[in-house]
Amino acid sequence: MLNYLWFFLAALFEIAGCYAFWMWLRLGKSAWWVLPGLLSLSLFALLLTRVEAAYAGRAYAAYGGVYIVASLFWLAAVERARPLATDWLGAALCLLGAGIILFGPRLASH
Repeated sequence: MLNYLWFFLAALFEIAGCYAFWMWLRLGKSAWWVLPGLLSLSLFALLLTRVEAAYAGRAYAAYGGVYIVASLFWLAAVERARPLATDWLGAALCLLGAGIILFGPRLASH
């Protein structure tokens, strides 16, 4: 259950870090936006290492679904743009996939 907290916090810091660069490079804000962006991206990487998983790649793959959902919440809360029903449908499918990756049975490899 703690994995969900790490995934959520990692997503928040990754999106915030990337958004800082977006503000600088796409919206013409000050280059000073890069500093909190770099700090935020560093925290993202640190938090993602807290996930309990045998393999980093599987943790990152499962995290992808959480990141997509968090991005839509960011879109609504920070950018004040309403996600479409198809956005939420796609996000739900991604979460389903993430759950399969994270909780699916592990077959022995030959």
